[in-house]
Amino acid sequence: MVVESLINPFKAEKSPWQMFFLGFLYTSIGIFLSLWIFRDEASLIMVFMITMAALPIFYNAIKLEESKDMVMDKETEILKEHNKAISFFMYMFVGITIACAVWYSLLPAETINNLFDKQTGTIQSINNQVSGNAVYSLNIFAKIFFNNFKVLAFSILFSFVYGAGAIFILVWNGTVIGAAIGNFIRANISSYTHSLGFLETGNYFHVVSLGLLKYSIHGIPEILAYFYGGLAGGILSVALIRKHFASEKFSKIMIDFSELVLIAVGFLVAAAFLEVYITPVLF
Repeated sequence: MVVESLINPFKAEKSPWQMFFLGFLYTSIGIFLSLWIFRDEASLIMVFMITMAALPIFYNAIKLEESKDMVMDKETEILKEHNKAISFFMYMFVGITIACAVWYSLLPAETINNLFDKQTGTIQSINNQVSGNAVYSLNIFAKIFFNNFKVLAFSILFSFVYGAGAIFILVWNGTVIGAAIGNFIRANISSYTHSLGFLETGNYFHVVSLGLLKYSIHGIPEILAYFYGGLAGGILSVALIRKHFASEKFSKIMIDFSELVLIAVGFLVAAAFLEVYITPVLF
């Protein structure tokens, strides 16, 4: 298909920043197609549209990473190579998130209600969980960590079963975070306009920057965890499909899988700490 031919994993690892624009493009196409064809269910159809567009390059990237396990010996070098894939995954994720934030900020309110209906419900259900109080927040920390760990487990499982199935979870998270950023920007721009009667360019960029910062502080390590988990599950899936379990190097693949999962768990701990103890203090 056309969007699949725009870039391949080899190009993406050399120029990962290109994936930002590809993610923005995939999301914009998905938004307008879902609004045009399935307006009443646009909030979910949009996610499926973006997932379908991104799936080929994700799966090809996972196959490429699995092949590196078979030809490379040092685990540190393998992890360094995996980080190239994680880098372009993150650029695409940021592109998806920014696209959602931009369209949330620009589209009419009625359209937003249709387009981000499910995402808004998710945001509202988790929006008031943290307080910044150390004793009370310890329980919230545990709750957030285990909720995120459940998402990580699904990312690993989906990638293992479907090859690159974790992309659905990651696209969903991108649309949720993008909607949250867009809502923050829209609400604060509205308050500036109400108080000042107009919106200066400096104030606009101030609001946008705050919106991005508020959710990126804990969002980046959280999404990195899901990418590492998805990559781990995908590598194991490809190894089994290619019957590499019969190879003497399969033990290396299992070590690689375990290390990627442990890295993912470490990022989840950092993300939960930042979300509970840092973000409420700053915002």
